[in-house]
Amino acid sequence: MPFWILHESASGYGLFERAEAEEIATSTDEIQTAIQDFKKFNKMVQNVGFMPFQSTENALENINAISEGIVPELLKSFIEMNLPKKKKVTLGVVDDKLATALQEAIPGIKCEKSAAVAEIIRGIRLHFDQYIKELKNGEIERAQLGLGHAYSRAKVKFNIHRVDNMIIQSISLLDQMDKDLNTFAMRCREWYSWHFPELVRVVPDNYQFAKLACLIKNKGDLTQDSLSSITDALDGDEEKAQAVLDAAKASMGTDISEVDMNSIEAFAKRVVSLSEYRTKLFTYLQKKMHDVAPNLSALMGEQVGARLISHAGSLTNLAKYPASTVQILGAEKALFRALKTRSNTPKYGLIYHSTFIGRASTKNKGRISRYLANKASIASRIDSFSDGPQTSIFGEKLREQVEERLRFYDTGAVPKKNLDVMREAIAQLPKEDEEMEAAPKTPKADKKKEKESKSAKKESKSAKKDGKKAESAKKKRKEASSSEDESSSSSSEEEKKKKKKSKKEDKKDKKKSKK
Repeated sequence: MPFWILHESASGYGLFERAEAEEIATSTDEIQTAIQDFKKFNKMVQNVGFMPFQSTENALENINAISEGIVPELLKSFIEMNLPKKKKVTLGVVDDKLATALQEAIPGIKCEKSAAVAEIIRGIRLHFDQYIKELKNGEIERAQLGLGHAYSRAKVKFNIHRVDNMIIQSISLLDQMDKDLNTFAMRCREWYSWHFPELVRVVPDNYQFAKLACLIKNKGDLTQDSLSSITDALDGDEEKAQAVLDAAKASMGTDISEVDMNSIEAFAKRVVSLSEYRTKLFTYLQKKMHDVAPNLSALMGEQVGARLISHAGSLTNLAKYPASTVQILGAEKALFRALKTRSNTPKYGLIYHSTFIGRASTKNKGRISRYLANKASIASRIDSFSDGPQTSIFGEKLREQVEERLRFYDTGAVPKKNLDVMREAIAQLPKEDEEMEAAPKTPKADKKKEKESKSAKKESKSAKKDGKKAESAKKKRKEASSSEDESSSSSSEEEKKKKKKSKKEDKKDKKKSKK
Protein backbone atom coordinates (compact mmCIF):
# COMPACT_ATOMS: atom_id res chain seq x y z
CA MET A 1 0.00 0.00 0.00
CA PRO A 2 1.36 3.52 -0.85
CA PHE A 3 2.74 5.88 1.81
CA TRP A 4 1.71 9.00 -0.16
CA ILE A 5 -1.80 9.98 -1.32
CA LEU A 6 -2.71 12.61 -3.95
CA HIS A 7 -6.11 14.33 -3.76
CA GLU A 8 -7.40 16.72 -6.45
CA SER A 9 -10.10 19.06 -5.15
CA ALA A 10 -11.91 22.08 -6.61
CA SER A 11 -9.74 24.37 -4.44
CA GLY A 12 -6.33 22.85 -5.24
CA TYR A 13 -4.03 19.84 -4.95
CA GLY A 14 -3.43 18.15 -1.60
CA LEU A 15 -0.64 15.69 -0.75
CA PHE A 16 -1.04 13.39 2.25
CA GLU A 17 1.27 10.89 3.97
CA ARG A 18 0.11 7.61 5.46
CA ALA A 19 1.49 6.48 8.83
CA GLU A 20 4.36 4.03 8.41
CA ALA A 21 3.14 1.49 10.98
CA GLU A 22 2.70 -1.95 9.45
CA GLU A 23 -0.69 -2.85 10.92
CA ILE A 24 -2.43 0.53 10.60
CA ALA A 25 -4.94 0.78 7.74
CA THR A 26 -3.98 -2.48 6.10
CA SER A 27 -7.61 -3.37 5.37
CA THR A 28 -10.56 -1.39 4.07
CA ASP A 29 -12.67 -2.29 7.15
CA GLU A 30 -10.19 -0.58 9.49
CA ILE A 31 -10.11 2.47 7.20
CA GLN A 32 -13.91 2.69 7.12
CA THR A 33 -14.12 2.64 10.93
CA ALA A 34 -11.37 5.27 11.23
CA ILE A 35 -12.95 7.60 8.65
CA GLN A 36 -15.82 8.58 10.95
CA ASP A 37 -13.54 10.09 13.62
CA PHE A 38 -11.14 12.84 12.47
CA LYS A 39 -8.71 12.33 15.38
CA LYS A 40 -8.20 8.66 14.49
CA PHE A 41 -8.03 9.39 10.77
CA ASN A 42 -5.52 12.24 11.34
CA LYS A 43 -3.19 9.82 13.09
CA MET A 44 -3.48 7.49 10.10
CA VAL A 45 -3.20 10.12 7.31
CA GLN A 46 -1.40 13.45 7.70
CA ASN A 47 -1.33 16.47 5.42
CA VAL A 48 2.05 17.22 3.82
CA GLY A 49 1.25 20.09 1.44
CA PHE A 50 -1.50 22.04 -0.32
CA MET A 51 -1.30 23.96 -3.61
CA PRO A 52 -4.37 26.20 -4.14
CA PHE A 53 -5.63 27.25 -7.57
CA GLN A 54 -5.08 30.93 -8.34
CA SER A 55 -8.42 31.44 -10.16
CA THR A 56 -11.43 29.62 -11.60
CA GLU A 57 -9.81 29.62 -15.06
CA ASN A 58 -6.68 28.02 -13.60
CA ALA A 59 -8.79 25.38 -11.84
CA LEU A 60 -10.74 24.62 -15.04
CA GLU A 61 -7.53 24.33 -17.06
CA ASN A 62 -6.01 21.87 -14.56
CA ILE A 63 -9.17 19.75 -14.26
CA ASN A 64 -9.54 19.56 -18.07
CA ALA A 65 -5.93 18.39 -18.36
CA ILE A 66 -6.41 15.74 -15.66
CA SER A 67 -9.62 14.46 -17.28
CA GLU A 68 -7.73 13.98 -20.57
CA GLY A 69 -4.82 12.16 -18.89
CA ILE A 70 -2.32 15.07 -19.05
CA VAL A 71 -0.19 16.16 -16.09
CA PRO A 72 -0.40 19.96 -15.61
CA GLU A 73 2.78 21.88 -14.84
CA LEU A 74 1.35 23.06 -11.51
CA LEU A 75 0.74 19.47 -10.37
CA LYS A 76 4.13 18.29 -11.60
CA SER A 77 6.04 21.04 -9.75
CA PHE A 78 3.92 20.48 -6.60
CA ILE A 79 4.71 16.73 -6.52
CA GLU A 80 8.42 17.21 -7.27
CA MET A 81 8.67 19.84 -4.52
CA ASN A 82 7.02 17.76 -1.76
CA LEU A 83 8.01 14.15 -2.49
CA PRO A 84 11.44 12.75 -1.55
CA LYS A 85 13.79 12.54 -4.54
CA LYS A 86 16.35 9.93 -3.47
CA LYS A 87 14.22 6.83 -3.11
CA LYS A 88 11.37 5.43 -5.19
CA VAL A 89 7.95 6.59 -4.02
CA THR A 90 4.55 4.87 -4.23
CA LEU A 91 1.77 7.41 -4.83
CA GLY A 92 -1.91 6.55 -4.44
CA VAL A 93 -4.31 8.08 -6.99
CA VAL A 94 -7.93 7.49 -8.06
CA ASP A 95 -7.81 7.97 -11.86
CA ASP A 96 -6.11 5.38 -14.12
CA LYS A 97 -5.25 7.95 -16.81
CA LEU A 98 -3.62 10.25 -14.26
CA ALA A 99 -1.63 7.32 -12.82
CA THR A 100 -0.08 6.40 -16.18
CA ALA A 101 0.56 10.08 -17.04
CA LEU A 102 2.34 10.71 -13.70
CA GLN A 103 4.56 7.64 -14.12
CA GLU A 104 5.61 8.86 -17.57
CA ALA A 105 6.10 12.51 -16.58
CA ILE A 106 7.91 12.09 -13.25
CA PRO A 107 10.62 9.38 -13.04
CA GLY A 108 10.93 7.40 -9.82
CA ILE A 109 7.19 7.40 -9.03
CA LYS A 110 5.03 4.31 -8.95
CA CYS A 111 1.30 5.05 -8.94
CA GLU A 112 -1.17 2.67 -7.34
CA LYS A 113 -4.95 2.44 -7.41
CA SER A 114 -6.75 0.09 -5.02
CA ALA A 115 -9.80 -0.15 -2.78
CA ALA A 116 -7.79 1.00 0.26
CA VAL A 117 -6.61 4.11 -1.65
CA ALA A 118 -10.19 4.92 -2.63
CA GLU A 119 -11.34 4.64 1.00
CA ILE A 120 -8.50 6.88 2.23
CA ILE A 121 -9.32 9.53 -0.40
CA ARG A 122 -12.98 9.31 0.66
CA GLY A 123 -11.89 10.12 4.21
CA ILE A 124 -9.67 12.98 2.99
CA ARG A 125 -12.61 14.41 1.03
CA LEU A 126 -14.80 14.15 4.14
CA HIS A 127 -12.35 15.96 6.46
CA PHE A 128 -10.67 18.18 3.85
CA ASP A 129 -11.84 21.46 5.45
CA GLN A 130 -10.29 20.37 8.78
CA TYR A 131 -6.99 19.45 7.14
CA ILE A 132 -6.70 22.77 5.27
CA LYS A 133 -7.33 25.44 7.87
CA GLU A 134 -6.87 28.31 5.37
CA LEU A 135 -10.22 27.41 3.78
CA LYS A 136 -13.20 29.06 5.46
CA ASN A 137 -16.61 27.52 5.98
CA GLY A 138 -18.49 27.08 2.68
CA GLU A 139 -15.55 27.89 0.40
CA ILE A 140 -15.09 24.27 -0.69
CA GLU A 141 -18.78 23.94 -1.61
CA ARG A 142 -18.72 27.21 -3.57
CA ALA A 143 -15.54 26.16 -5.38
CA GLN A 144 -17.06 22.78 -6.27
CA LEU A 145 -20.26 24.39 -7.59
CA GLY A 146 -18.43 27.01 -9.67
CA LEU A 147 -15.94 24.53 -11.11
CA GLY A 148 -18.71 22.04 -11.90
CA HIS A 149 -20.70 24.67 -13.82
CA ALA A 150 -17.60 25.87 -15.72
CA TYR A 151 -16.54 22.30 -16.59
CA SER A 152 -20.02 21.35 -17.82
CA ARG A 153 -20.35 24.58 -19.81
CA ALA A 154 -17.03 23.96 -21.54
CA LYS A 155 -17.93 20.35 -22.36
CA VAL A 156 -21.29 21.36 -23.86
CA LYS A 157 -19.81 24.31 -25.78
CA PHE A 158 -17.02 22.31 -27.41
CA ASN A 159 -18.99 19.11 -27.97
CA ILE A 160 -18.24 17.81 -31.47
CA HIS A 161 -21.49 15.82 -31.49
CA ARG A 162 -23.80 18.82 -30.93
CA VAL A 163 -25.08 18.69 -34.54
CA ASP A 164 -25.76 14.98 -34.20
CA ASN A 165 -27.79 15.69 -31.06
CA MET A 166 -30.32 17.65 -33.11
CA ILE A 167 -30.82 14.63 -35.37
CA ILE A 168 -31.12 12.28 -32.39
CA GLN A 169 -33.72 14.43 -30.66
CA SER A 170 -35.76 15.05 -33.83
CA ILE A 171 -35.94 11.37 -34.86
CA SER A 172 -36.89 10.38 -31.29
CA LEU A 173 -39.63 13.00 -31.27
CA LEU A 174 -40.79 11.91 -34.72
CA ASP A 175 -41.14 8.27 -33.64
CA GLN A 176 -42.97 9.32 -30.48
CA MET A 177 -45.32 11.57 -32.44
CA ASP A 178 -46.16 8.76 -34.85
CA LYS A 179 -47.30 6.60 -31.93
CA ASP A 180 -49.21 9.41 -30.25
CA LEU A 181 -50.86 10.60 -33.46
CA ASN A 182 -52.03 7.09 -34.22
CA THR A 183 -53.59 6.82 -30.75
CA PHE A 184 -55.16 10.29 -30.92
CA ALA A 185 -56.56 9.72 -34.43
CA MET A 186 -58.18 6.45 -33.37
CA ARG A 187 -59.74 8.19 -30.36
CA CYS A 188 -61.02 11.03 -32.58
CA ARG A 189 -62.58 8.57 -35.05
CA GLU A 190 -64.29 6.58 -32.30
CA TRP A 191 -65.60 9.73 -30.64
CA TYR A 192 -66.95 11.43 -33.78
CA SER A 193 -68.32 8.14 -35.18
CA TRP A 194 -71.09 8.23 -32.58
CA HIS A 195 -72.47 11.17 -34.56
CA PHE A 196 -71.34 10.35 -38.12
CA PRO A 197 -70.27 6.64 -38.36
CA GLU A 198 -70.30 6.51 -42.20
CA LEU A 199 -67.48 9.06 -42.51
CA VAL A 200 -64.85 6.46 -41.50
CA ARG A 201 -65.53 4.34 -44.60
CA VAL A 202 -65.59 7.29 -47.00
CA VAL A 203 -62.46 9.00 -45.57
CA PRO A 204 -60.00 6.44 -44.15
CA ASP A 205 -57.11 8.92 -43.82
CA ASN A 206 -56.68 10.12 -40.20
CA TYR A 207 -55.57 13.67 -41.05
CA GLN A 208 -58.41 14.28 -43.52
CA PHE A 209 -60.92 12.72 -41.09
CA ALA A 210 -59.87 15.15 -38.33
CA LYS A 211 -60.10 18.11 -40.74
CA LEU A 212 -63.61 17.09 -41.81
CA ALA A 213 -64.68 16.62 -38.19
CA CYS A 214 -63.67 20.24 -37.52
CA LEU A 215 -65.38 21.42 -40.71
CA ILE A 216 -68.66 19.46 -40.65
CA LYS A 217 -69.40 19.48 -36.89
CA ASN A 218 -73.13 18.77 -36.98
CA LYS A 219 -74.00 16.61 -40.01
CA GLY A 220 -77.52 18.04 -40.14
CA ASP A 221 -76.14 21.45 -41.15
CA LEU A 222 -74.54 20.09 -44.36
CA THR A 223 -76.00 21.36 -47.65
CA GLN A 224 -74.97 21.28 -51.29
CA ASP A 225 -73.26 24.65 -50.74
CA SER A 226 -70.76 22.88 -48.43
CA LEU A 227 -69.41 20.82 -51.33
CA SER A 228 -66.60 23.28 -52.22
CA SER A 229 -65.24 23.53 -48.65
CA ILE A 230 -65.34 19.73 -48.26
CA THR A 231 -63.54 19.36 -51.61
CA ASP A 232 -60.78 21.70 -50.41
CA ALA A 233 -60.38 19.69 -47.20
CA LEU A 234 -60.07 16.49 -49.28
CA ASP A 235 -57.34 17.98 -51.54
CA GLY A 236 -59.66 18.57 -54.51
CA ASP A 237 -61.40 15.16 -54.64
CA GLU A 238 -64.97 16.07 -55.68
CA GLU A 239 -66.23 12.47 -55.90
CA LYS A 240 -65.25 11.77 -52.31
CA ALA A 241 -66.76 15.11 -51.21
CA GLN A 242 -70.08 14.21 -52.88
CA ALA A 243 -69.95 10.80 -51.20
CA VAL A 244 -69.55 12.55 -47.82
CA LEU A 245 -72.67 14.64 -48.51
CA ASP A 246 -74.66 11.60 -49.57
CA ALA A 247 -73.56 9.66 -46.48
CA ALA A 248 -74.52 12.58 -44.22
CA LYS A 249 -78.07 12.58 -45.60
CA ALA A 250 -78.61 8.87 -44.87
CA SER A 251 -76.49 8.66 -41.67
CA MET A 252 -77.59 6.52 -38.74
CA GLY A 253 -75.56 8.38 -36.10
CA THR A 254 -77.03 9.87 -32.95
CA ASP A 255 -77.44 13.56 -32.25
CA ILE A 256 -74.83 15.22 -30.03
CA SER A 257 -75.27 18.29 -27.89
CA GLU A 258 -73.36 21.47 -28.63
CA VAL A 259 -71.14 21.12 -25.54
CA ASP A 260 -70.04 17.61 -26.58
CA MET A 261 -69.46 18.78 -30.15
CA ASN A 262 -67.20 21.58 -28.89
CA SER A 263 -65.06 19.02 -27.07
CA ILE A 264 -64.83 16.83 -30.18
CA GLU A 265 -63.93 19.87 -32.31
CA ALA A 266 -61.18 20.99 -29.91
CA PHE A 267 -59.65 17.51 -29.88
CA ALA A 268 -59.86 17.20 -33.68
CA LYS A 269 -58.10 20.58 -34.06
CA ARG A 270 -55.32 19.35 -31.80
CA VAL A 271 -54.91 16.23 -33.97
CA VAL A 272 -54.73 18.41 -37.11
CA SER A 273 -52.13 20.74 -35.58
CA LEU A 274 -49.99 17.80 -34.42
CA SER A 275 -50.15 16.25 -37.90
CA GLU A 276 -49.03 19.52 -39.48
CA TYR A 277 -46.20 19.88 -36.96
CA ARG A 278 -45.15 16.31 -37.70
CA THR A 279 -44.80 17.23 -41.40
CA LYS A 280 -42.66 20.28 -40.52
CA LEU A 281 -40.50 18.17 -38.20
CA PHE A 282 -39.90 15.63 -40.97
CA THR A 283 -38.75 18.36 -43.40
CA TYR A 284 -36.42 19.70 -40.67
CA LEU A 285 -34.99 16.20 -40.18
CA GLN A 286 -34.45 15.81 -43.92
CA LYS A 287 -32.55 19.11 -44.08
CA LYS A 288 -30.38 18.18 -41.09
CA MET A 289 -29.57 14.76 -42.52
CA HIS A 290 -28.60 16.25 -45.89
CA ASP A 291 -26.29 18.71 -44.10
CA VAL A 292 -24.69 16.29 -41.63
CA ALA A 293 -24.77 12.88 -43.38
CA PRO A 294 -25.66 13.36 -47.07
CA ASN A 295 -24.19 10.06 -48.26
CA LEU A 296 -25.89 7.99 -45.54
CA SER A 297 -29.25 9.65 -46.22
CA ALA A 298 -28.85 9.15 -49.98
CA LEU A 299 -28.15 5.45 -49.42
CA MET A 300 -30.53 4.49 -46.60
CA GLY A 301 -33.07 7.30 -46.51
CA GLU A 302 -33.36 10.09 -43.94
CA GLN A 303 -35.38 8.22 -41.31
CA VAL A 304 -33.39 4.98 -41.34
CA GLY A 305 -30.09 6.89 -41.34
CA ALA A 306 -31.25 9.07 -38.44
CA ARG A 307 -32.32 5.99 -36.46
CA LEU A 308 -28.89 4.44 -36.97
CA ILE A 309 -27.17 7.64 -35.76
CA SER A 310 -29.53 7.84 -32.78
CA HIS A 311 -28.92 4.23 -31.76
CA ALA A 312 -25.13 4.57 -32.11
CA GLY A 313 -25.07 7.85 -30.15
CA SER A 314 -23.41 9.96 -32.84
CA LEU A 315 -22.26 9.82 -36.45
CA THR A 316 -18.66 9.30 -35.32
CA ASN A 317 -19.63 6.28 -33.20
CA LEU A 318 -21.57 4.84 -36.14
CA ALA A 319 -18.55 5.34 -38.41
CA LYS A 320 -16.36 3.42 -35.95
CA TYR A 321 -18.66 0.40 -35.96
CA PRO A 322 -17.81 -2.51 -38.28
CA ALA A 323 -20.35 -3.53 -40.91
CA SER A 324 -21.33 -6.64 -38.91
CA THR A 325 -22.38 -4.42 -35.99
CA VAL A 326 -24.30 -2.01 -38.25
CA GLN A 327 -26.18 -4.98 -39.70
CA ILE A 328 -27.72 -6.04 -36.36
CA LEU A 329 -27.84 -2.57 -34.77
CA GLY A 330 -31.17 -2.37 -32.96
CA ALA A 331 -31.59 -6.16 -32.58
CA GLU A 332 -29.37 -6.63 -29.50
CA LYS A 333 -32.04 -8.41 -27.46
CA ALA A 334 -32.68 -10.94 -30.23
CA LEU A 335 -28.93 -11.45 -30.66
CA PHE A 336 -28.22 -12.23 -27.00
CA ARG A 337 -31.34 -14.35 -26.74
CA ALA A 338 -30.14 -16.38 -29.75
CA LEU A 339 -26.68 -16.75 -28.22
CA LYS A 340 -28.19 -17.85 -24.93
CA THR A 341 -30.55 -20.40 -26.46
CA ARG A 342 -28.04 -21.40 -29.21
CA SER A 343 -30.52 -20.63 -31.97
CA ASN A 344 -30.14 -18.66 -35.20
CA THR A 345 -28.88 -15.10 -34.78
CA PRO A 346 -30.84 -12.18 -36.32
CA LYS A 347 -29.98 -11.14 -39.87
CA TYR A 348 -30.88 -7.45 -39.59
CA GLY A 349 -31.85 -4.76 -37.10
CA LEU A 350 -32.82 -1.17 -37.90
CA ILE A 351 -31.80 -1.55 -41.56
CA TYR A 352 -34.84 -3.82 -42.02
CA HIS A 353 -36.89 -0.62 -42.52
CA SER A 354 -34.88 0.13 -45.68
CA THR A 355 -36.69 -0.44 -48.97
CA PHE A 356 -33.96 -2.74 -50.29
CA ILE A 357 -34.64 -5.52 -47.79
CA GLY A 358 -38.38 -5.34 -48.47
CA ARG A 359 -37.75 -5.71 -52.21
CA ALA A 360 -35.43 -8.71 -51.82
CA SER A 361 -36.76 -12.26 -51.88
CA THR A 362 -36.95 -14.30 -48.70
CA LYS A 363 -33.79 -16.31 -49.34
CA ASN A 364 -31.79 -13.17 -50.25
CA LYS A 365 -32.84 -10.92 -47.35
CA GLY A 366 -29.84 -11.90 -45.24
CA ARG A 367 -27.41 -11.46 -48.12
CA ILE A 368 -28.73 -8.03 -49.12
CA SER A 369 -28.78 -6.87 -45.47
CA ARG A 370 -25.09 -7.83 -45.13
CA TYR A 371 -24.26 -5.98 -48.34
CA LEU A 372 -26.34 -2.94 -47.35
CA ALA A 373 -24.66 -2.77 -43.92
CA ASN A 374 -21.28 -2.78 -45.64
CA LYS A 375 -22.25 0.17 -47.85
CA ALA A 376 -23.83 2.02 -44.91
CA SER A 377 -20.58 1.69 -42.96
CA ILE A 378 -18.63 3.16 -45.90
CA ALA A 379 -21.12 6.05 -46.31
CA SER A 380 -21.03 6.94 -42.60
CA ARG A 381 -17.21 6.99 -42.61
CA ILE A 382 -17.15 9.28 -45.64
CA ASP A 383 -19.64 11.66 -43.95
CA SER A 384 -17.81 11.63 -40.62
CA PHE A 385 -14.16 11.84 -41.63
CA SER A 386 -14.09 13.66 -45.00
CA ASP A 387 -12.50 17.13 -44.89
CA GLY A 388 -13.86 18.49 -48.17
CA PRO A 389 -17.30 19.98 -48.87
CA GLN A 390 -20.27 17.72 -48.12
CA THR A 391 -21.60 15.92 -51.18
CA SER A 392 -23.99 13.02 -51.77
CA ILE A 393 -22.20 11.62 -54.85
CA PHE A 394 -20.72 8.67 -52.97
CA GLY A 395 -24.08 7.81 -51.38
CA GLU A 396 -25.82 7.84 -54.76
CA LYS A 397 -23.14 5.59 -56.26
CA LEU A 398 -23.40 3.20 -53.29
CA ARG A 399 -27.18 3.12 -53.76
CA GLU A 400 -26.68 2.20 -57.41
CA GLN A 401 -24.41 -0.63 -56.28
CA VAL A 402 -27.11 -2.01 -53.98
CA GLU A 403 -29.62 -1.79 -56.86
CA GLU A 404 -27.21 -3.72 -59.09
CA ARG A 405 -26.74 -6.33 -56.37
CA LEU A 406 -30.52 -6.82 -56.18
CA ARG A 407 -30.65 -7.32 -59.95
CA PHE A 408 -27.74 -9.75 -59.69
CA TYR A 409 -29.69 -11.87 -57.17
CA ASP A 410 -32.78 -11.83 -59.39
CA THR A 411 -31.41 -12.05 -62.96
CA GLY A 412 -27.71 -12.86 -62.58
CA ALA A 413 -26.50 -9.61 -64.22
CA VAL A 414 -22.89 -8.99 -63.15
CA PRO A 415 -22.59 -5.76 -61.09
CA LYS A 416 -19.76 -3.24 -61.36
CA LYS A 417 -16.66 -3.57 -59.22
CA ASN A 418 -16.39 -1.36 -56.17
CA LEU A 419 -13.10 0.14 -57.38
CA ASP A 420 -14.66 1.26 -60.68
CA VAL A 421 -17.65 2.80 -58.91
CA MET A 422 -15.44 4.77 -56.51
CA ARG A 423 -13.35 6.02 -59.44
CA GLU A 424 -16.51 7.26 -61.16
CA ALA A 425 -17.59 9.06 -57.98
CA ILE A 426 -14.17 10.71 -57.57
CA ALA A 427 -14.23 11.75 -61.24
CA GLN A 428 -17.48 13.65 -60.61
CA LEU A 429 -16.04 15.61 -57.68
CA PRO A 430 -13.96 18.17 -59.70
CA LYS A 431 -17.11 19.32 -61.52
CA GLU A 432 -18.53 20.58 -58.25
CA ASP A 433 -15.19 22.24 -57.44
CA GLU A 434 -15.38 24.15 -60.72
CA GLU A 435 -18.90 25.31 -59.87
CA MET A 436 -17.62 26.51 -56.51
CA GLU A 437 -14.88 28.47 -58.26
CA ALA A 438 -17.46 30.09 -60.55
CA ALA A 439 -19.29 31.47 -57.50
CA PRO A 440 -18.95 35.21 -56.57
CA LYS A 441 -15.44 36.09 -55.45
CA THR A 442 -14.60 37.30 -51.95
CA PRO A 443 -11.65 39.49 -50.89
CA LYS A 444 -9.99 36.50 -49.17
CA ALA A 445 -10.29 34.45 -52.34
CA ASP A 446 -8.83 37.34 -54.37
CA LYS A 447 -5.85 37.54 -52.01
CA LYS A 448 -5.32 33.80 -52.28
CA LYS A 449 -5.43 33.99 -56.07
CA GLU A 450 -2.93 36.87 -56.07
CA LYS A 451 -0.56 34.86 -53.91
CA GLU A 452 -1.00 31.83 -56.17
CA SER A 453 -0.33 33.95 -59.29
CA LYS A 454 2.82 35.43 -57.72
CA SER A 455 4.09 31.99 -56.78
CA ALA A 456 3.30 30.74 -60.29
CA LYS A 457 5.28 33.65 -61.81
CA LYS A 458 8.24 32.88 -59.56
CA GLU A 459 8.08 29.24 -60.55
CA SER A 460 7.95 30.17 -64.26
CA LYS A 461 10.99 32.46 -63.89
CA SER A 462 12.95 29.78 -62.10
CA ALA A 463 11.89 27.28 -64.76
CA LYS A 464 13.15 29.65 -67.51
CA LYS A 465 16.49 30.05 -65.72
CA ASP A 466 16.79 26.31 -65.37
CA GLY A 467 15.94 25.94 -69.08
CA LYS A 468 18.67 28.42 -70.08
CA LYS A 469 21.21 26.62 -67.91
CA ALA A 470 20.22 23.31 -69.46
CA GLU A 471 20.57 24.76 -73.02
CA SER A 472 24.05 26.13 -72.27
CA ALA A 473 25.08 22.78 -70.83
CA LYS A 474 23.78 21.02 -73.97
CA LYS A 475 25.80 23.39 -76.20
CA LYS A 476 28.99 22.70 -74.24
CA ARG A 477 28.38 18.97 -74.56
CA LYS A 478 27.88 19.28 -78.34
CA GLU A 479 31.09 21.29 -78.73
CA ALA A 480 33.01 18.77 -76.68
CA SER A 481 31.59 15.89 -78.70
CA SER A 482 32.41 17.63 -82.04
CA SER A 483 36.01 18.24 -80.94
CA GLU A 484 36.29 14.60 -79.94
CA ASP A 485 34.92 13.56 -83.36
CA GLU A 486 37.49 15.75 -85.15
CA SER A 487 40.36 14.37 -83.13
CA SER A 488 39.17 10.82 -83.72
CA SER A 489 38.83 11.45 -87.49
CA SER A 490 42.36 12.92 -87.73
CA SER A 491 43.83 9.98 -85.84
CA SER A 492 42.05 7.53 -88.14
CA GLU A 493 43.50 9.26 -91.25
CA GLU A 494 47.03 9.02 -89.83
CA GLU A 495 46.55 5.32 -89.18
CA LYS A 496 45.41 4.79 -92.78
CA LYS A 497 48.54 6.56 -94.11
CA LYS A 498 50.76 4.41 -91.89
CA LYS A 499 49.05 1.24 -93.18
CA LYS A 500 49.61 2.30 -96.83
CA LYS A 501 53.30 2.99 -96.16
CA SER A 502 53.71 -0.38 -94.47
CA LYS A 503 52.07 -2.14 -97.47
CA LYS A 504 54.40 -0.40 -99.96
CA GLU A 505 57.45 -1.37 -97.93
CA ASP A 506 56.28 -5.01 -97.83
CA LYS A 507 55.91 -5.07 -101.64
CA LYS A 508 59.48 -3.67 -102.08
CA ASP A 509 60.86 -6.29 -99.74
CA LYS A 510 59.16 -9.09 -101.68
CA LYS A 511 60.58 -7.85 -105.02
CA LYS A 512 64.10 -7.68 -103.56
CA SER A 513 63.81 -11.22 -102.23
CA LYS A 514 62.73 -12.52 -105.67
CA LYS A 515 65.69 -10.91 -107.37
